[in-house]
Amino acid sequence: MTSYRDAGVDIDAGNRTVELLADAVKATNTPAVLSELGAFGGLFAADSLGPGKVLVASTDGVGTKVELAARHGRWRGVGADLVNHCVDDILVQGARPLFFLDYIATASLVPEVVAEIVTGMAEACQAVGCALLGGETAEMPGVYMPGAVDIAGTIVGVADREALWPRTDELAEGDLLVGLASRSPHTNGYSLIRLLLEEHEPTAEMLDWLLTPHLPYISHIDEMRAAGIEPTALAHITGGGLFENVPRVLPAHLAAEFELGSWDVPAHFRSLVEWGDLPDEEAFRVWNMGIGMVVVVPADRRSAVVDAGLPIIGRLQPAEGDERVILVGGWR
Repeated sequence: MTSYRDAGVDIDAGNRTVELLADAVKATNTPAVLSELGAFGGLFAADSLGPGKVLVASTDGVGTKVELAARHGRWRGVGADLVNHCVDDILVQGARPLFFLDYIATASLVPEVVAEIVTGMAEACQAVGCALLGGETAEMPGVYMPGAVDIAGTIVGVADREALWPRTDELAEGDLLVGLASRSPHTNGYSLIRLLLEEHEPTAEMLDWLLTPHLPYISHIDEMRAAGIEPTALAHITGGGLFENVPRVLPAHLAAEFELGSWDVPAHFRSLVEWGDLPDEEAFRVWNMGIGMVVVVPADRRSAVVDAGLPIIGRLQPAEGDERVILVGGWR
């Protein structure tokens, strides 16, 4: 007699996975969550959102960072990575997270691994007031290599229609570019990192840094606004670095000029650049190079920015041709 387990899928392991992660998921529930874990769909009450509200949604993954996490058995961090990356993606449009949905796929289900990943997601959700509303775990032998795991997720948040970012009409020449520090490569550029690690052994400290989760920037923006610094645009520095992400929030007539040396590039980024003998344009296109979020602030708020101890790393200037991001100065 042939069973589903003979084909590589273990239903009992799936049930055990749900048991292991149930408490972590339930801990993220807010009064707006109306469904129980295991329902076919997650229910979230929207009646309290009020008029003039806009739902903002984003889907993303953690890329090949998950392979590095798997190699070293460090699963919880990539769960937090996924949530925080998505939180920052909707933050740049002025949204606060309501709920998160995850998707985990693997060749062969290991309940303890999935539970560890989801616990990381739940902890990150709790930290920003977001409900982990539901998810899916797929066991797909023959599609994924043995030991491989892929994770992705969708976040839904809410924003005021009248307060959406970027406020394109308010952006102007001379506006300040404020840099909020990253705490690792976050979730980008790991295919190149893994290639470099084939020839260079990272120290334990560097490995910890490489597997440090993405930083959520909600509290940073709240602190800026409390100090009287109102952003007009935010750019989350993800895949494509400064070159690809900053132009996404700028009108066509403006470019961003960054002053290299105005912030400290972390030593581990310096090592990666040295190992790969990378030119500046490649390094700043692949990695965040120490800046996880760029905040555009009106020029007349310079004193408040300085008083808050925030680094001014550049300014907006008229665009010339197709060049939208300019790096000046040096950092090496």
